[in-house]
Amino acid sequence: YQRRVHGGLTLKTRTPKSIKAVRKFAKHFMKTKDIRIDPKLNKALWARGIKHNETRVRLRMERRRNEDEDALDKLYTVVSWVPVATFKGLKEKKIDVD
Repeated sequence: YQRRVHGGLTLKTRTPKSIKAVRKFAKHFMKTKDIRIDPKLNKALWARGIKHNETRVRLRMERRRNEDEDALDKLYTVVSWVPVATFKGLKEKKIDVD
């Protein structure tokens, strides 16, 4: 997926709100409450600081089974960053892993 995470925000809240936007996007599409951000995605969003975050990011979302027996939810989502040179002509792909 591609996600626009920039624009219309005050300077000091851009990167924290973009992380919240990624969580909200993943929660909506993957239908899980537990969203985990990959450290590489977090580093990519914070790379240019709090004011000047990336305009768009390419995301890979995976739904995984929770191995913790005490967990409230059976599934969780891992959101990771996919580096791309350009966003021109990219399409969404659904990959089924068996």
